[in-house]
Amino acid sequence: MVNITLPDGSVREFDGPVSGEELAASISKSLAKAAVAVRVDGKLKDIYLPIEQDATVEIVTRDSEDGVELLRHDCAHVMAEAVKELYPDTQVTIGPTIDNGFYYDFSREERFTPEDLEKIEARMREIVQRDEPIRREVWDRNEAVEFFEGMGEKYKAEIIASIPEDEEVGLYRQGEFIDLCRGPHLPSTGKLGTSFKLMSVAGAYWRGDSRNEMLQRIYGTAWASDKELKAYLQMLEEAEKRDHRRLGREMDLFHMQEEGPGSVFWHPKGWTLFQAMIAYMREKQRLAGYQEINTPEVLDKSLWEKSGHLEKFGENMYLTQTPDERVFALKPMNCPGHVQVFKQGIKSYRDLPYYLAEFGKVHRYEPSGALHGVMRVRAFVQDDAHIFCTEAQIAEECVKASRLIYEIYRDFGFDDVRVKFSDRPERRVGSDEVWDHAENALKEALNQLQVEWTLNPGEGAFYGPKLEFVLRDAIGRDWQCGTVQVDLNLPERLGATYVDKDGERRHPVMIHRALFGSLERFCGILIEHYAGHFPLWLAPEQVIVATITDDADDYALEVLSAARARGLRADADLRNEKISYKVREHSVTKVPVILVVGKREAEERTVAMRRLGGKAQEVMSLDAALDALADEARSPLAR
Repeated sequence: MVNITLPDGSVREFDGPVSGEELAASISKSLAKAAVAVRVDGKLKDIYLPIEQDATVEIVTRDSEDGVELLRHDCAHVMAEAVKELYPDTQVTIGPTIDNGFYYDFSREERFTPEDLEKIEARMREIVQRDEPIRREVWDRNEAVEFFEGMGEKYKAEIIASIPEDEEVGLYRQGEFIDLCRGPHLPSTGKLGTSFKLMSVAGAYWRGDSRNEMLQRIYGTAWASDKELKAYLQMLEEAEKRDHRRLGREMDLFHMQEEGPGSVFWHPKGWTLFQAMIAYMREKQRLAGYQEINTPEVLDKSLWEKSGHLEKFGENMYLTQTPDERVFALKPMNCPGHVQVFKQGIKSYRDLPYYLAEFGKVHRYEPSGALHGVMRVRAFVQDDAHIFCTEAQIAEECVKASRLIYEIYRDFGFDDVRVKFSDRPERRVGSDEVWDHAENALKEALNQLQVEWTLNPGEGAFYGPKLEFVLRDAIGRDWQCGTVQVDLNLPERLGATYVDKDGERRHPVMIHRALFGSLERFCGILIEHYAGHFPLWLAPEQVIVATITDDADDYALEVLSAARARGLRADADLRNEKISYKVREHSVTKVPVILVVGKREAEERTVAMRRLGGKAQEVMSLDAALDALADEARSPLAR
């Protein structure tokens, strides 16, 4: 007798072992049709495998989160089968799922072309139509290595040879195609459906190591329905229109060049936007009790050894040796510098919590292939802050920092924010006891915040667990930005202490807090979120005064002066061009407001106001227009 407990708590009895397929069929025909896998006692398994003892079982359907992940997993394998059928000399390497899709790396002398992708995609649809059963086989390791070597698949043979001896070698067969995989898989290729599309080809090093050979990576996307696929492709199309690199050029915000890889050349307008973000944050932090500091960008290597950064983060750090043979590092983080400030003078428990904030330039080496506009750079400014507190204050301070993050995102136009809890990574400093304490404190803060959260296992910083705040933009993309991290390690490593009530010296808890994270990255997110059409308070250039004829030049300059006097970021366009040309040009650079003036406006002391994206214009008195714009342009903190 086998008892199966379902998610609703009900129990079904079977005379003997039962497969997921049989279980689903016993519930309903529709469920049997939609089922693609099972979770047995929390572990995902192939649906056709027998469940031989009492267990808690969940049926996984195509449109569930697990189901879609399986679809993408199998889509990679079906693509590999298609490639092998079309181009038999190609070697198959590794192909995992990724956000919204999948990829597979191939070794092939000839470059895959867009036409090749069309052929591969067509063959994938044929394989789906064949409805080939997908079944797991356990092979002897040596036989498996010999099998793939005999096929000329040296990469697969290498992977199998590296599998620990105590692990099974699992292969999956679909039709004539056999691939190495832990599974699980769909029961057949027909379950995949045809809601997929191959997207692009890129280069990728074998095992991600630049010392190894270059492979070809084919990216694809897969969904449970054509409707979802269509929506995703439309989102990508919209994302392309919003690409911050293109808009950065059109709006004259910034540029990048080879001589400074991963570094931003900010132009006047872009720097204005950047400083508007800092000005807002500076005031927001001041109101929250933070003191702003500035610490050196270059510090002796010994400090980074003491902090643990050199050991855990050294491959991403820039080191330099001076003529006196001292070794220094460009700071990848602000934390050790803030500890040095805290250590100056004697601190009492009465001084805690102690808030330090910095807009600090940090430097981290990122592989050139990972660089992406201002989103992924090597030099960037962090809106970094550290809260030094007692253990009893941890939860309360984490709550305060988290609420601050929510408020800030709301002011910048992000209302949909999710929280991820990242616990201890494999590479870390500190004892398990310390980590237990820190993780429990963060969970208590989440309870007080009363927000939903998801676990991000093993993704904490090397010095402590963290909360990650993920905001959703205007077209549904998620961006991880702000963090709150509890650190019980660094203050002790760097000798930071305070005098407690009993007169004893104790190490403070250090809460690392970033709101934007990287200001460069957040700036890129803002550009794409608003498609360059910023709210007036953020727009780098808020108002253009444009003349119809040169008769209005003097009045235009008067309007410009009055606008600037009210704090508006304004400029004048007095060129001898048609007004339609001026309006079109400034619309491309996303200026929110154009004040059109001609001879009549000069005589009547009015302006014709045109809004970005609008065709109509509103004639207003000069003072009324500028007063309204000045009010609209106020920071959210001034409203």
